[in-house]
Amino acid sequence: MKNIPRIFVGDNIDAGIKIPLSRETLHYLTRVMRTRECLVFGGGNEFVATVSDDDKNLVVGDKTPHIDPSNDITLMFSPIKHTDDLINMATQMGIVCFVPVITARTVAHHINWDRMQKIATEAAEQSNRNSVPKILEPVKFSDLDLSDIVFADERAAHGADASNDFDTKKILVGPEGGFSDEEFIALDAAGARGVSLGKTILRAETAAIVALAKIIK
Repeated sequence: MKNIPRIFVGDNIDAGIKIPLSRETLHYLTRVMRTRECLVFGGGNEFVATVSDDDKNLVVGDKTPHIDPSNDITLMFSPIKHTDDLINMATQMGIVCFVPVITARTVAHHINWDRMQKIATEAAEQSNRNSVPKILEPVKFSDLDLSDIVFADERAAHGADASNDFDTKKILVGPEGGFSDEEFIALDAAGARGVSLGKTILRAETAAIVALAKIIK
């Protein structure tokens, strides 16, 4: 169903229900896209839908055969200046969950997380997903269980060994300034595994996408 608008309507969706239609969504469908039909999705499913005759609801029709291309990987990351870009790109790559992590060198402490969730929703609509990743509450690095994660290891740019062969569901990416020496010690001591980002120093948002690309099967 190419070129039909896709709209996230929440995780509780089924054929035959009516979903209240906001003025913003009504304007987008009927004025911008010039259609009364769309695809609605949530909870891993996708359905066809139409605008009701009174313009007040979306009437959900049949379920489509489209299979959700999302994966089950969680991205743990330090909030950065371009957190919006990171959220957008990682959502397009199919991750299921974001966990903001406050590290020693985290400098972006005033992120509008409601806006970040909206960006994730829009990226999911655009990227043909049937689900929107959740953004959890920020946690401190010291509170993380580091024993079963892979982390973006910028030390590889300075000659340290880092692998590219992992089977994991959790990835950790540091801030613009990288992990502190103490955090590297904690990661190594816990048995966390570093993934190589290559021989160049990458921006934090780029590092997240490179790490994801090496992990996603």
